[in-house]
Amino acid sequence: MEIETSRQSAGFDADTASRNIIASVSLKEKIFEMHGRGILKLGLSVFFTKKLIPVKAGGNKKYNIPPTTFLDGPRGISFYKGATAFPVTMARGASWERDLEKRIGEAMGKEIRALNANYSGAVCMNVLRHPRWGRAQETYGEDPYHIGEMAVSLVGGIQQHNVQACAKHFAANSMENNRFGGSMNMDERTLHEVYLPHFKKVVKNGVASIMSAYNKLNGEYCGHSKKLLTDILRNDWGFKGYVTSDWEAGLYDTQKGIEAGMNIEMPAGRFYSFKKIKKLIAEDKITEKQIDNLIFPVIRTKLLFASNEDKQVYPKDLVGCKAHAELSQEAAEKSAVLLKNENNLLPLNKNKLKRIAIIGSLADVKQTGDRGSSNVFCDYIISPLEGVKNYLQDEVEILTAAANDINEVRNICGKADAVIVIAGTTYKDEGEYIGDWKMRDKDDPDKKNIAIYSGILALGGDRKYLHLHKEDIDTIHAAAAVNKNIVVSLVAGSAITVEEWYEEVPAIIETFYNGMEGGNALARILFGEVNPSGKLPFTLPKSENDLPPFNSFDADVDYGYYHGYTLFDKNKIEPRYPFGFGLSYTSFQLSDLSINSKIIIADCFPPYQGGAGGCDELKISVKIKNTGNKPGAEVVQLYIGFSNSQIDRPVKLLRGFEKVYLEAGEEKIISFKVDPNELVYYDPATKTWLIEKMQYEVFVGNSSLDNNMLKENFEIN
Repeated sequence: MEIETSRQSAGFDADTASRNIIASVSLKEKIFEMHGRGILKLGLSVFFTKKLIPVKAGGNKKYNIPPTTFLDGPRGISFYKGATAFPVTMARGASWERDLEKRIGEAMGKEIRALNANYSGAVCMNVLRHPRWGRAQETYGEDPYHIGEMAVSLVGGIQQHNVQACAKHFAANSMENNRFGGSMNMDERTLHEVYLPHFKKVVKNGVASIMSAYNKLNGEYCGHSKKLLTDILRNDWGFKGYVTSDWEAGLYDTQKGIEAGMNIEMPAGRFYSFKKIKKLIAEDKITEKQIDNLIFPVIRTKLLFASNEDKQVYPKDLVGCKAHAELSQEAAEKSAVLLKNENNLLPLNKNKLKRIAIIGSLADVKQTGDRGSSNVFCDYIISPLEGVKNYLQDEVEILTAAANDINEVRNICGKADAVIVIAGTTYKDEGEYIGDWKMRDKDDPDKKNIAIYSGILALGGDRKYLHLHKEDIDTIHAAAAVNKNIVVSLVAGSAITVEEWYEEVPAIIETFYNGMEGGNALARILFGEVNPSGKLPFTLPKSENDLPPFNSFDADVDYGYYHGYTLFDKNKIEPRYPFGFGLSYTSFQLSDLSINSKIIIADCFPPYQGGAGGCDELKISVKIKNTGNKPGAEVVQLYIGFSNSQIDRPVKLLRGFEKVYLEAGEEKIISFKVDPNELVYYDPATKTWLIEKMQYEVFVGNSSLDNNMLKENFEIN
């Protein structure tokens, strides 16, 4: 959704209007556009009322420039009592459903407008390099293509309601505990092919704003990086929006920020103050023309959005409304991933149950995710136990026991016809790392004291390990010793390894942090009202040793070219569950894979510069049939293989997916178009994108490691 075409009212020239304003305003008014304000008022409002006041930046009534009015966050409006809490971004990534994510974006946009704001920090889209990352729950998964597709959908939904979407955190932000000082180091191919493509995709689709990352990239703070903020973002990608700093510690130097291309410092003018910028101009270290260039895209973008007519009115009762709660439940139902279902234990038949045990450390815990900047103060949360009670009413007796009372767990599980174990993580185990920035030395941001290094003062942060807590493992062992009909429901922001107890249970389902209606959604899945259709947005290993190294406090981290399924493919490691995996209560069959041409003539290659034409389009189709006796949905996944490459490339990469709903016995033809941009690799020597003239493979299946994948070849000549 391009801003230039969909946001601009007929006859309105935002470029000319912005230049005229800049020529008319004072230096002080210009600098006013470059920083946030009102952070103290915001903090007081949250503390006393649990209703966050939007943070503003800039604005000029004389020239009809609206302020940038910011509200977070990724799973709903942060810190506002009564807002809708949707499943976390990782859960929605597991839905693999673009339309659903767009509708969630629309709901977020409506609630933001209802609170008199116009700028959303919801689009968190960093790569999940390692599932121990504390903020894993805030992104869509491990694959850049999948992340980009889902993020574009969210941006499109948000911006339909004249809300400027901010995509974050740019770039390579995949570690939490040392996010303020750590340097993420990588070569140029890794940067351009793994950690930037999804950002490039949202830029090409008209995202209004980008937020820089706290961390360093190859030794330089991202907020100071001219390479990222100007050379790549503006010069290479043609970005016309504006960049804001991450909050409080995203900028450390006024001159470096200005020279890099940082447009707005948030949430206050600590470095972008009038006094500091005026002094630099007086000393001839920067020029007023540089300030003009920085505020031009800010004013231009705000005018473009303000010039568009609203689709509707935005009364305050949109916040947390029934329709949005229902959408939250729909998202929870479509995000759950069925990992194991031996002997079709699920769905449970309530007519055949007299007693059911609901146990585990999280059975009656009300949570929607971490308690960092994405925290939502929704009016209610349906816990798993409450959801099952709501569904069963008084038709089935429900037994419970404290997770740490192993004797009672054995007792009730021995009496039950089926056992549901709810286990996983909470905000204490993972999430945004709170406390770190408060303790940092302002003159030496990398300096850490023992309290920070040990994590004593932190809330959330990176996970210490991927397996369940001992208490949950002991509970599963105890239940399995006396009952064979056990379902384990996993709650977490990303992967939980299952090796300690996997063989003992017939059914496993991953629900993530599934929003305010999560308990109701889980019950409907367990009892067959909903057929699970989620797919893993990450690779679940058998051993954490199969993943890249991860140290939460490394000052320098080398990011390799491979992670996730590309690493497992390259090293021929078998995961417990592959990327894209998920079962259903029905079955599907793929057939009749077809390619429009076995030889693709690409006159614009090499090199591919995103040119104007000459490239044949690759069109692929496949037939899918629901071969079971229940309606359901399957995610058809298209991968392109590079086994004939003369350079080091992944075995295959995801390059298309579609979620299709089918009645029992129904079949459909699914079509894909593969953009030539998705076949290229980055050549650091020439700083261009190249495509190899060779034979490529096409794989179509239901995961990255589907043994029944359909295969075809095509050649670029």
